[in-house]
Amino acid sequence: PDIIAIATIYFVEGALGLARLAQTFLLKDEFHLGPAELSATLGLLSLPWTIKPLYGFLSDGFPIFGYRRRSYLVLAGFVGFLSYLVLAFGLDTVAVVDGVDTSMALTITIISLLLSSASIALSDVVADGIVVQKTREASERGDDAIAGGLQSLCWGSAAMGALISAYFSGSLLESMSPREVFGIASVLPLLVSGISFLMQEEPIGKKISSGDIQNGEVNDFEIEQAEATVGEQMSSLWAALRQPNIYKPVLFLFLWKATPTSDGAMLYFMTNDIGFGPEFLGRARLVTAASSLVGVFLYNQYLRRVPIKDVLFWTSIASVPLGLTQLLLISHYNRELGIPDGAFVFGDDVVFSILGEFAFLPTLVLAARLCPPGIEAVLFATLMSIYNGASTVGTEVGAALTKSLSVTETDFSNLALLTIICNVSSLLPLVFIGWLDGVGDESQEEMEAKGIDGFDKE
Repeated sequence: PDIIAIATIYFVEGALGLARLAQTFLLKDEFHLGPAELSATLGLLSLPWTIKPLYGFLSDGFPIFGYRRRSYLVLAGFVGFLSYLVLAFGLDTVAVVDGVDTSMALTITIISLLLSSASIALSDVVADGIVVQKTREASERGDDAIAGGLQSLCWGSAAMGALISAYFSGSLLESMSPREVFGIASVLPLLVSGISFLMQEEPIGKKISSGDIQNGEVNDFEIEQAEATVGEQMSSLWAALRQPNIYKPVLFLFLWKATPTSDGAMLYFMTNDIGFGPEFLGRARLVTAASSLVGVFLYNQYLRRVPIKDVLFWTSIASVPLGLTQLLLISHYNRELGIPDGAFVFGDDVVFSILGEFAFLPTLVLAARLCPPGIEAVLFATLMSIYNGASTVGTEVGAALTKSLSVTETDFSNLALLTIICNVSSLLPLVFIGWLDGVGDESQEEMEAKGIDGFDKE
């Protein structure tokens, strides 16, 4: 039952990509946000992923009704379900007729999207904790095959969910509204709540009775134990992050990921200028998801023996000329070369997805390498939260650039300049690549030989 529960949770996490295009088109078409505003809003929606350690502290230190895992999965599922229901049946711009201000409807929509994002992040952290526990138990029994198989199960389940939902995320929008898609997606979080009851988890302590409350011993002990656990983790985490051999690589990864992007502006260009519809964008997402799998395979075949620092350096170098190929699409010069717009976008997505995996996988290995014994889980979650936070910063900086260059839903005259700035700026963090000296000089294969072989993808 536990294996089924784990697989279901990760599958739902990937399958909820079904609502990704729906949220974009809801904000773009119904609330009429421009490229800069849409980018800024989408960056805001990733904030719940930047506080993942907090979810871990809560689930580990403060059980609900005696359960550390099951209760939080039920909570995450219901929060996600209710959030999507609000998006499906809540206030919309039509409500202005009834005296409700559009800004109020937009605020409620953004809060609902934030809560739905938080519910996915919470269930992800809890599922990670279950996997870590099961992996440790299997390793103690000497069953390394199961320990490694759990990691593959998690990744494979999420990838399967993402692949299935990728195409339908666009094709459904051709025949129904974004709010109707949210209604369909609302069922998925309930699977997480329901499947959690299949998990085999013993309650911690006992139910507090009136006598216990009067006596105070059990309640006080449980509270003190939770506070001590969280306090010790916080102290150890702070001590680790103060070490130069940890904070320097972390700062480099932050700067490397925090460079601006022009994704929001390009989305408007492809829909409003070229005329691509949701169905095409769904197919593009499917191609991207499949290409990512190819990227993982190629990395494991050819790059796992290359030093981490070299992989990050050369993927950064290669990304600039490849990113500048978008200028061909923006100027429509690809048509003069005989390359249809759709074929050009698909080719671009394939290359960037593969290159993205070449860049992303080493950061996971590097993050795992930085974690000292004893606080591996909390430090790794913190490093990934910093990484996600850097991505948010990059999105927000890109939104500010989009605004300053006056790129709108109808004016793309400065889109080429925005694309050049975003791509060239990705080279700036390489000035500090020396911060990876030592820890980044080893390859994944060398690190695994020293026993660093387990890490999560988020």
